[in-house]
Amino acid sequence: MARAAYILPALAVVAVVAMSSVFIVDEREKALVLQFGQVRAVKEDPGLGFKIPLIQEVVRYDGRILGLPTQPLEVTLLDDRRLVVDAFARWRIVDLVEFRESVGAGGETTAQIRLDNILNAAIPEVLGSVPSSRVLSEDRTGLMNQIRDIARREAMALGVDVIDVRLTRTDLPDQNLSATYARMRAEREREATDEIARGNEAASRVRASADRTVVELTSEARREAEVIRGEADAERNGIYAEAFGRDPEFFAFTRSLTSYERALQGDNSSIVMQPDSQFFEYLRGDTAAIGAAPAAAAPVTP
Repeated sequence: MARAAYILPALAVVAVVAMSSVFIVDEREKALVLQFGQVRAVKEDPGLGFKIPLIQEVVRYDGRILGLPTQPLEVTLLDDRRLVVDAFARWRIVDLVEFRESVGAGGETTAQIRLDNILNAAIPEVLGSVPSSRVLSEDRTGLMNQIRDIARREAMALGVDVIDVRLTRTDLPDQNLSATYARMRAEREREATDEIARGNEAASRVRASADRTVVELTSEARREAEVIRGEADAERNGIYAEAFGRDPEFFAFTRSLTSYERALQGDNSSIVMQPDSQFFEYLRGDTAAIGAAPAAAAPVTP
């Protein structure tokens, strides 16, 4: 019984020591085994690892691709224009030993600060050598690649690899926005005024052409109407002349009736003239009947 009392605690101590000598590395992590601050082993593959309990310790780092958004940075370009630039970088740890020696116990936080300083120096270096038209254009991949290459070269001393750098914002400073918007508004208003002037000029040309066409068509129509009216009058006069030649008395009679009709139109027409006027020749009772022969009438005794 006494021996069993010593064996069980010994087994417990051995189990605790064995468990403390084993560590597990996740597939998203990388690990270093340190002994008194010195690197003794590197564990980059996921799985079990071993260390000496109480003497060695395990430091874990993120093995994934990490992101780094930079702070807004005001940059002066080649044409003396100032822009506020934001960037976003992708990076990862590639050399654990060098990374540990560079950042010490600060880990990823210290590396983020160091990378931010590197990017803040690389962005003005690249953008300050080009005009604003190139920075504000859609095709600025070359500029971002230049920033990435400079940052990658500087970050190699940290044991990290800068995978990509992207410019997320390139805007004017707040104090320049109002002046820029006013200038853009003035340019748009000038363009609108020019367009309105050109439109009015085109409308005047179209209106003048339409008026000229109307005058020409109206003149042509009047000319044709006068020609037709003249031909009709000539034909009418010919018909009148032919009818007058066939029976002058009947022609005079019909003309008189037509005159009566036109003169006595209306509900209250009044004509004042002498009874023996020639106008009433065919209304007097003693006028001979039209077409009657005087010789054929029989003599009447009074």
